[in-house]
Amino acid sequence: MPEHVASKANLNDTASSLAVRLTSRQAIVGIIGLGYVGLPLCMAIAGVFRVVGFDLDPAKAQKLHAGKSYIKHIGDDQVARLVKSELFAATTDFARLSTVDVILICVPTPLTAHQEPDLSFVVETTKTIAKHLRAGQMVILESTTYPGTTRDLMQPILEAGGLKAGRDFFLAFSPEREDPGNPTFSTSKIPKVVGADDANSRDLAVKLYSSFVVDTVQVSSAATAEAVKITENVFR
Repeated sequence: MPEHVASKANLNDTASSLAVRLTSRQAIVGIIGLGYVGLPLCMAIAGVFRVVGFDLDPAKAQKLHAGKSYIKHIGDDQVARLVKSELFAATTDFARLSTVDVILICVPTPLTAHQEPDLSFVVETTKTIAKHLRAGQMVILESTTYPGTTRDLMQPILEAGGLKAGRDFFLAFSPEREDPGNPTFSTSKIPKVVGADDANSRDLAVKLYSSFVVDTVQVSSAATAEAVKITENVFR
């Protein structure tokens, strides 16, 4: 499939059901990791879908529920408004992953002493998702990583329970492109690269991001999208 061109694949029944929920704005989006990437993403999406933010740190959840922000360029008023309107909630209860339709992973991938990405957070998060994964959900990794992570590391963990990617659940990679503190280019104003290894997953991921991001750029696979992010970081 040429880059930048939407695929014309027919969605299966499971994918069609999720597509309807995305189109009608009835889908619930879960975001794991409420740091400098995850929290701005919550704020951007909560204007379109209901959002549940997940984090291991109870202090973050408590502060957000009190309508307070711990990130400089996100105002308390924005958090308070979304919490009050019930468009956004934060929790440390990962069992609630089963209640959301889309799961976005925004966990750290710091470099090790050998200058290799530490994927332990991605692995543990994927294992947690696998415990609660149900048919019809979509999982998207946003954390910076090397090509092949989504397909070779995450997919086997998620499929271990019997569900199959692209058929029963949907799996994609769309690298975070947050520019913290930039007043001109916020999360929704920065184009998103989206890649997946099957047409159903790719089309659904594009449908999600197109609802709140200025532009989406489709690429042919998750590994291609992962490589795009690595290349961007090299140029930076």
